[in-house]
Amino acid sequence: MGIMEDREKRTKWFMHDRFGMFIHWGLYSIPARGEWVRGDEQLSDEHYVQYFEEWNPVDCDMKEWAKVAKEAGMKYAVLTTKHHEGFCLFDSQYTDFKSTSTECKRDLVKEYVEAFREAGLKVGFYYSLLDWQHPDYTVRGDMYHPNKNREECCVKEDERDFNRYLDYMHNQVRELLTNYGKIDLLWFDFSYEGHIGSDWRGEELMDMVRTLQPDIIVNGRLEANGESYGSVMTDEPNIFSGDFACPEMIIPPYGLRTPSGRAIPWEACFTLNNNWGYAPFDLHYKSSSQIIKKLVECTSKNGNMIVNISPDAKGNIPQIQKDILSDVGAWMKKNSESIYGCGMAEDLPKPEWGRYTKKGNKVYAHITPDESLGALALPGLKGKVKKARRLSDGFEMRMLTPWVAKEFPDYEFVNYSVPDCFSFTVDKTPVEVIEFELKED
Repeated sequence: MGIMEDREKRTKWFMHDRFGMFIHWGLYSIPARGEWVRGDEQLSDEHYVQYFEEWNPVDCDMKEWAKVAKEAGMKYAVLTTKHHEGFCLFDSQYTDFKSTSTECKRDLVKEYVEAFREAGLKVGFYYSLLDWQHPDYTVRGDMYHPNKNREECCVKEDERDFNRYLDYMHNQVRELLTNYGKIDLLWFDFSYEGHIGSDWRGEELMDMVRTLQPDIIVNGRLEANGESYGSVMTDEPNIFSGDFACPEMIIPPYGLRTPSGRAIPWEACFTLNNNWGYAPFDLHYKSSSQIIKKLVECTSKNGNMIVNISPDAKGNIPQIQKDILSDVGAWMKKNSESIYGCGMAEDLPKPEWGRYTKKGNKVYAHITPDESLGALALPGLKGKVKKARRLSDGFEMRMLTPWVAKEFPDYEFVNYSVPDCFSFTVDKTPVEVIEFELKED
């Protein structure tokens, strides 16, 4: 089996499940000014260690986190096992900068894995390739390191051995993929100038990953930085290109394909407010309606969506985040069949009133309320519909061409009721879904 066929096999569950939870959590939850606070504010080692000394998430209940994800309709999750700050939420034997060495003395990754598995969710690990804590990580000339402007740190550059850091990083990835059972997804973050692919000893790293967890899927940021997706976009990807592209805070304008036309698995990652890490001052939250509409858009383009939560320093998910995801879950409870296992309706044009998704012989029309008035024209479905039902309650939709639509013989029309010009109404929902079962050819 070739590299592309292997990728298609590994990502089959991923492309079916479509919706996941991202979890950004670490020491940066204490200053609570975003996950990049140490880099953005160039906080010193001495300043940052205070957060390590006080880390004690007494309220953290991973079973509650898993419940929030499951009730939102999410099928998998990804936790930051180590972010750029270098703090590990797992019991690594290669550092004391870890949760088990703090006052809490807990292997939080272990708790996460057990809780999410118990809830029937697939388990993923985020692991930052950057490490601002490790003494051998590059400082001088590094565009991101918080100590880059501290001469006393830069003068020690000759004492640093980046290969020692790479040994450390590889060993930690080995721990994560050895000590916690089957892991479904590995999310690396991220490559940049001077630190791309082979600079991470990427061939060696990916060989180890595939050996330890043959079925795991890996994102593309061992090679790419988010601005571009790397060779995963080609028909001849590198060994470290990963299995899927991960556009950040953007949905591609179309489904991603290689030059030969092969579909490329991808996952759009989004915050709920404007920060990945806990930031109580940031109240610029996306609505549940926006999340639902963007999930539909991703699915209609053969993509996934992973939405981030940001627990506070004590381990609580902010109530506003839980409320948003609860509303998403209420919609998913009634309409998830139009998401799970669905993808692009490649043989149908995009309708003006919303989007199509497709699964087998069923087409799902996702209609936004402000686009629904009068009978609904169905591009591409003329003569193909066997029956139509509203997905949320099984209500029979009428396939009737209004007397005022005789000038449009190439279109099928769907109505809520009679007469045939019955004004199209919807329930109070972000997106109304109609399921069309197609006739057999």
